[in-house]
Amino acid sequence: MPFGYHSCILHVDLGSGACSTEAPDEAFYRLYMGGSAFGAYYLFKHSPPGCDPLGPENLLVFSLSVLTGAPISGLSRMTATARSPLTQTIGDSQCGGFWPAKLKFAGFDAIVLKGRSPRPVYLWLHDGQAELREAAHLWGKITGDVERRLKAEHGEEVEVLQCGPAGEKLVRYAAIINMRSRANGRTGMGAVMGSKNLKAVVVQGDRKPEVADKEGLRRLAKWGSENFEKSDVFVFRTLGTAGFVSGQQLVGGLPTRNWESGVFEGWTSLDGQKLADTILVDRDTCYGCIVRCKRVVEKKDGPYPLDPYYGGPEYETIGTFGSYCGIDDLVAVSYASQLCNQYGTDTISCGATIAWAMDCFQRGIITLRDTGGIPLEFGNAESMVRVTEQICRREGIGDILAEGSARAARHFGKGAEQLVVASKGLEFAAHMPQVKRSCGLIYAVNPFGADHQSHEHDPAYGAYPKKMAQFGLLSPLPDTAMSAEKVRFALYMQQVYGITDTLDLCQFVWGPAWQLYDCNQMVDMVRAVTGWDVNLFELMKAGERRINMLRAYNAREGIGREADTMPPKMTIPLKGGPSDGLFIAQEEFEKARKSYYEMAGWDPQTGYPTRSKLEELGIAWMADALSL
Repeated sequence: MPFGYHSCILHVDLGSGACSTEAPDEAFYRLYMGGSAFGAYYLFKHSPPGCDPLGPENLLVFSLSVLTGAPISGLSRMTATARSPLTQTIGDSQCGGFWPAKLKFAGFDAIVLKGRSPRPVYLWLHDGQAELREAAHLWGKITGDVERRLKAEHGEEVEVLQCGPAGEKLVRYAAIINMRSRANGRTGMGAVMGSKNLKAVVVQGDRKPEVADKEGLRRLAKWGSENFEKSDVFVFRTLGTAGFVSGQQLVGGLPTRNWESGVFEGWTSLDGQKLADTILVDRDTCYGCIVRCKRVVEKKDGPYPLDPYYGGPEYETIGTFGSYCGIDDLVAVSYASQLCNQYGTDTISCGATIAWAMDCFQRGIITLRDTGGIPLEFGNAESMVRVTEQICRREGIGDILAEGSARAARHFGKGAEQLVVASKGLEFAAHMPQVKRSCGLIYAVNPFGADHQSHEHDPAYGAYPKKMAQFGLLSPLPDTAMSAEKVRFALYMQQVYGITDTLDLCQFVWGPAWQLYDCNQMVDMVRAVTGWDVNLFELMKAGERRINMLRAYNAREGIGREADTMPPKMTIPLKGGPSDGLFIAQEEFEKARKSYYEMAGWDPQTGYPTRSKLEELGIAWMADALSL
């Protein structure tokens, strides 16, 4: 019998309503392991080239890994994969919470969804059984109302994954939500789910897979409990990711007024300590995790009432709705976060698109006539909240902004494209390449666009030299350096994060540097759960395989080097603070990109993976399909 997984992949044809299962062998699980690699495998195999991301032919895959649901911190995550309606590339997004573990306990390792239901439905999974049910009574309702209704129907112990009204209305960066606050946020997976008339996936069961070495897993869990409070991760319990605000401000890396500056004069009103001292009422967690990093906020009075049922804001949300927009009202920022959780919208793309629109408004590209009279000015919290609501509902100017900043810029023209801060159409997260230089490279070459969780950031190289040394990284460089050695660091760390997104691990718990458990303990954990005699080399190859599979899908769609670009704003010197005058020269970026392609084993002319690289990684079938 397998350890850690069921050997059961559920296939659902939403058009016909048919459900069937597939039982891959151990070799399949050992090679691909789960997460993004599973998603890329099924998307490449079973969706046609050139498919419309919002059409029935696009697949939507929910993937767990061979580790999901094991009783240790950081192992309840899921990857959603489909062709992205925002970027047209492969879409890839992770979530945490209790739903991923519960899907495993329901008896499934992944769900492959194809087609479009002729009417709204939800999928009910329990104890190895799958059933589509009518969802007309749920359509149009916000996430909290849907979850309450489904728990009333199926029991409080079920977990609910859903697209909100934003997904139903095909907001191109709509998220998939579980627990009302856990999101597959990036790349518009909620819009794909909505396009299929699939409102929710409800899961329950007690089919926990056996693990190979229970005592070994217990030892690792005990080590984590004993070392958590003295680790660098403990700050996530006390301040959450909102604690990043002060550190980013200190180095001039807090994006402000659509990336004009790296410092924000109102940062103290947004910081994690301010949140803890004012509106924080609880700290939530994911299945089996001791960190408890999730913020829960509440405010009963005022124009922006905060309901703790919808959690609280992360650093990225505080950055995009706060400093990006020049807004220092923490309650308004938290209310915008709540709206996104209620309607199912990615907070990063939503806040960043509003900041872009404010930049356009300041320059006269967008006018009061365009906004319906809303003064879309930097620092105007009321306008930010109103436009967030409009985006979530596709009303007013929100109908245009729901397309994302890149498409909206093409709509307005007049130089608006020069103000977009995105890669492949995916808006930048709140980590600045000008001060963390490898971020710009990874934002550009990452298969689905700018993602802050696709590699370890520059400061880790110097701060954790012993841990970097195990990867042969022996020469720490300044954060603003972009030499061949920094490219090597970026590539290796991208491959490590490729492991975490293949094994569906929480990057706050498992990783190469500051995380609670390091990569050697990751190896021990995989051995304990699966019984496989893996080593770090094999896991690194799994991470590399995942990246190449995602790039191979893009290559099939003709997306390569020409999409691996840097937005014009990165070439403009920043204003104020420690990062004053910093920018990225186009020549420096192009040299780094060329070096990256060479190190990755990709064709420098196209940016596509080469046949030799795909063969090395055991996925020659992709090279055959691409005629490489």
